[in-house]
Amino acid sequence: MSATDTLLAAVPRSPASGIKTLARLGFAAIGVVYLLMGVLALLAATGQRQGARADKEEAVQRLQDVPGGSLLLGLVAFGLLGYIVWRFTQAIRDTESKGSGAKGVGTRLFYVASGLFYSGLALYAGRLALSGRAQKGGDTSQSLTAQVLGWPGGNWLILLVGLVIIGIGVSQVYRAYAGQFQKDVNASRLPAGQQQVVYRTGQVGFTARAVVLGLIGYFFVQAGRQSRAGAVGSTDEAFDLLAAMGPVALGVVAAGLVAYGLFMLVQAKYPVLRGV
Repeated sequence: MSATDTLLAAVPRSPASGIKTLARLGFAAIGVVYLLMGVLALLAATGQRQGARADKEEAVQRLQDVPGGSLLLGLVAFGLLGYIVWRFTQAIRDTESKGSGAKGVGTRLFYVASGLFYSGLALYAGRLALSGRAQKGGDTSQSLTAQVLGWPGGNWLILLVGLVIIGIGVSQVYRAYAGQFQKDVNASRLPAGQQQVVYRTGQVGFTARAVVLGLIGYFFVQAGRQSRAGAVGSTDEAFDLLAAMGPVALGVVAAGLVAYGLFMLVQAKYPVLRGV
């Protein structure tokens, strides 16, 4: 088979197969980002790196330091765009059969929000791949919070946002220990021993992610209570707070994020994609 034939064979033959490919690339890109975040935080916890901060943008930026970094950054950016397409597909086609009731619409809107959450990171990675430099999001959350706090009842709205984020974190814990995440991975293609490893990795990973979400939600709650935008924090501040609790706390959560990244890579290889 010639190189041209090989390339053509890899091209999706239908819109459905194209969406599946984009979804798998998206899972892989998210896996790489979380894996790098966890490793950077682990290095900080073990004293091999100054500072505990290791947000998604810094994790992506570190790809510039490896051979073929621009290509990897381009793949991550494309993969994140693929994840956004998949989330929108879930919402529009109702691939999970959530229905058109209030709960179903809420879930489908969550899929949209989940996709858009990575849009800024996709743009950041794309700009790094093309030009080698890009401006970080910076204090976007604090700027938006400051604007909302200026509205009548804005502090209550920010407090509600914090409670919603904490609720999502709690749902991640439930998802981990009820085993709900298993339905997204076709583990039947793995030997029994590896299935158990994947299951435990998912539990640890989703729990660690829940901890980070809970801390971010806490920051928003404090911003609402104090009517102070400066109290809002992201992953950066969550890692700082964990570091203040001690290297063990930071190290455990960092290892959990590594586990989450590995689980997403497994999901990329053995996905269960319904409705397409």
